[in-house]
Amino acid sequence: MRRADRLLQILLLLRGRRRTTAAQLAAWLEVSPRTVYRDMADLLASGAPLNGEAGEGYWLEAGFTPPPLSFGSDELSALEAGARMLAGCADSDTAAAAHSALAKIHAVLGSSGLTPSPLFVPPLRAPAPQALAALRRACERQQCLQLHYRDAAGNSSLRDIAPLGLFFWGEHWTLAAWCLLRQDYRHFRTDRIAAQQAAKLPWPDGISLDGFLQQAGAGDAGRLRLQQQTRQPWHRS
Repeated sequence: MRRADRLLQILLLLRGRRRTTAAQLAAWLEVSPRTVYRDMADLLASGAPLNGEAGEGYWLEAGFTPPPLSFGSDELSALEAGARMLAGCADSDTAAAAHSALAKIHAVLGSSGLTPSPLFVPPLRAPAPQALAALRRACERQQCLQLHYRDAAGNSSLRDIAPLGLFFWGEHWTLAAWCLLRQDYRHFRTDRIAAQQAAKLPWPDGISLDGFLQQAGAGDAGRLRLQQQTRQPWHRS
């Protein structure tokens, strides 16, 4: 990453956070804490609205607006490939949003501003489950659900859950959730959900997607090891 890009990235990482330590920034940016200290000194010298205290971390003054962003050709190619991939595996609403985003990029840049990408995403063999859009909205709204669920052996059960996030594994989607029956984090194959409905239950205290990821073994860099765990006892529903 170019140094100028890293300085802008630091401002974007600090935006909206109350306190962020140099160690946290170093881990996100994959540089040493000493590099972060030098970058911070340069940002302060340039007049950036930064504040910092030893042992407390750094933060931005309220009302800061970052400069306009621009994308490189590699970044645009990655966005286009990612949008096509999402459109091929997600629910219809998300697919439409991905196509709309691509259309806006092409409309703003025009054909002369885009390099044809050699990356292609063929249609997936299995369509997204019909319930995916409703499950996504329940995650966004923190709406508890009651699932009519069928396990790998074909046994059916009713589960009250707090839905947290959806994960795609190339062949199927799983729903990360807090299971009120097991009183633990679980993930459920969406193609085994026969039906779902809103449950009039309060959202459990202290339950979050971050908590699920920590238990699943996802570190600060976002390295998920959930795929292996789908075949281990931790996945039991």
